[in-house]
Amino acid sequence: MQDFRRMSRLPPYIFQTVDSLKMELRQKGEDIIDLGMGNPDIPTPKHIVSKLIEAARKGRNHRYSASAGITKLRVAIADWYKRRFDVEIDPDEEAIATIGAKEGLSHLVLASVSPGDVVFAPNPTYPIHPYSVIIAGGDLRSIPIGPDRDFFEDLLTATKQTWPNPKMLIVSYPHNPTTGVVDRGFFEKIVEFAKEHGILVIHDFAYADLVFDGYEPPSFLQIPGAKDIGVEFFSLSKSYSMPGWRVGFCVGNPRLIGALKRIKSYLDYGMFQPIQIAAIIALNGPDDCVKEIVEIYRERRDALVDGLNRVGWAIEKPKATMFVWAKIPEQHAKMGSVEFSKMLIRDAKVAVSPGVGFGEYGDDYVRFALVENPHRIKQAIKGIKQVL
Repeated sequence: MQDFRRMSRLPPYIFQTVDSLKMELRQKGEDIIDLGMGNPDIPTPKHIVSKLIEAARKGRNHRYSASAGITKLRVAIADWYKRRFDVEIDPDEEAIATIGAKEGLSHLVLASVSPGDVVFAPNPTYPIHPYSVIIAGGDLRSIPIGPDRDFFEDLLTATKQTWPNPKMLIVSYPHNPTTGVVDRGFFEKIVEFAKEHGILVIHDFAYADLVFDGYEPPSFLQIPGAKDIGVEFFSLSKSYSMPGWRVGFCVGNPRLIGALKRIKSYLDYGMFQPIQIAAIIALNGPDDCVKEIVEIYRERRDALVDGLNRVGWAIEKPKATMFVWAKIPEQHAKMGSVEFSKMLIRDAKVAVSPGVGFGEYGDDYVRFALVENPHRIKQAIKGIKQVL
């Protein structure tokens, strides 16, 4: 059989080692508390589910839909941006519905990046950001991020070392997995830098709503001139607890939106129309359900971080996302994130994600996902205490 060259550029799935051990122990009857995969466990709000059921009962909604999203959904997207961020979006030229943010982002990169084009992505980061570039045949350059790094200094250094100029920068704040947050000034610098160097920007804004302690995340598109060089993705997976529904959208630069529309017109017919109709209901409100979901994650965050600090694992509370990014305790630091994660599964009966799975600069960390209730989290803390 001939080699699949595109597949050979993708590294082995680093999380598989931990997942295999987790499944092995569960098959033996062990109770493993899974804080690894960021798979939201909170049910989708009832009014959204009810609309799906109502729409699914109508035969006319069973036909092929529009790959760019039905008109009323794109209008709801534009209205949502105006209410949330006071950003004007043309629903016809500057908005497109996607089958989750992951699908949309990977297909936009495939549409806009050619073999040999250089793309910058942070390291560590959500895997589809760098690997969408590799799948498209682009040349990936990692920009290290962390508490001891200056992002713009590293970005400038990478740009000076790249010829021809990089084609694109992919960023995401609030950030998965590091939970890092930024202010408006960060995006002002991004827009200025991108215009100066002729770089396109993709901002993944999946955790726009999952924020705590008064923090308000800025939208990349709030910056004057941002639409000239970039787009922003949003997903309903976290805000409305709709991960399996696969609903997302992209807004911003008309040329990039047009490229995504065109490639999607060849690849799919869009989401099942009743899902799009339910998504309209979600975006148009009420927003009480989002606040309730955020409060659940805040309670879990506090239970986990307070508990870890209590047993000697010092961690600051993140201001956003549904994760906790924890530096491996000093006495276990030499193990690396994969072996440390395996030890937590074996000895503490707690599954976490090894930081190296998000990039080599994440190997000093593990990621906890807040996908269990406080009682189970407290149970996990007891197991971790025994290990520490």
